[in-house]
Amino acid sequence: MRRLTTILSAACLALGMAAASAQEKYPDRPIKVLVPYAPGGATDITARIVGDQIQKISGQPFVVLNKPGAFGLLAIDEMVKAAPDGYTIMIGNVSTNAITPILYKEKMNFDYNKRVTAVTNLIDVPAFMLVTTANDFPAKSVAELIDFSKKNPGKVHYGTVGVGSYPHYDMAYFAKRAGDLDMVALPNKNGASGVIQDMLRGDVQAAFLNVASASGQVQAGKFLPIAVVNKTRLQDYPNIPTMKEVGYPDVGTIAWNGLFASAGTPKPVLEALHNIVLQALASPEVKEKFAKQKMEIAPHKSLADAKAWLDEEIQHWQTITSQVKIEVQP
Repeated sequence: MRRLTTILSAACLALGMAAASAQEKYPDRPIKVLVPYAPGGATDITARIVGDQIQKISGQPFVVLNKPGAFGLLAIDEMVKAAPDGYTIMIGNVSTNAITPILYKEKMNFDYNKRVTAVTNLIDVPAFMLVTTANDFPAKSVAELIDFSKKNPGKVHYGTVGVGSYPHYDMAYFAKRAGDLDMVALPNKNGASGVIQDMLRGDVQAAFLNVASASGQVQAGKFLPIAVVNKTRLQDYPNIPTMKEVGYPDVGTIAWNGLFASAGTPKPVLEALHNIVLQALASPEVKEKFAKQKMEIAPHKSLADAKAWLDEEIQHWQTITSQVKIEVQP
């Protein structure tokens, strides 16, 4: 019996040393990070800012591979089919890693919840709920927008960056929550820049747009922010209430960018990756770069926190997509 105990103790010690060794050595070769968008967008920018700093810390290349298209399915599929060793990871956002697994579940030949794990959120991108000032649009607050919409059914058009995009869901959900308002979606295939032009012309009266995209027009007086989608008021816009303050705490999307890995990746490797990312996000250089992009650094303290966060995000979007029916692309 004593011999068996000795053998088991030695085995446990060996496993512990192996786990510690895996954590100490990671990374010992280039890390490939998949980005489900073309170069130049917010998710790509996030990957490159974080990746440059990780490369400085670890001494290993952080190779960004852009895999745009198919609602993020191409990037997710490549990640889960790669070896689960922490060397093929993904940086995605709310659309690709919380909404796509719900709307396009039938297109996946695997169980997303079992094959993908969150390592940490990286940054949050606050958004404005905006109204245009073109054509003397009278609404100057959320309450006034609701009142105008009720008195003028079908007359308020809202902009979105595409059919089934999260800004589309956000405004449709707002309309439902505010009393089934008759508001009309006008998606623009040119994304945020197209929505901005629609609002400047007055073709669109309201929209959710991220702060970085809209701040120039806000400062010029062309757009009026009537609420901010964020956990707190923004330092640069202290007079703009949050969606929670105006009575709609679950409406609007903070467009996060998060880091994901295959769920089969050894925990010591995931913990090593998580620690390296925290070091990168804490560097003054990275903080300065994200501040210029109007992005807020928002990592999770642990892998458990990251898992709980992703579970909550998916549950949130299951609620929204079940209550708001939008005909999305097949």
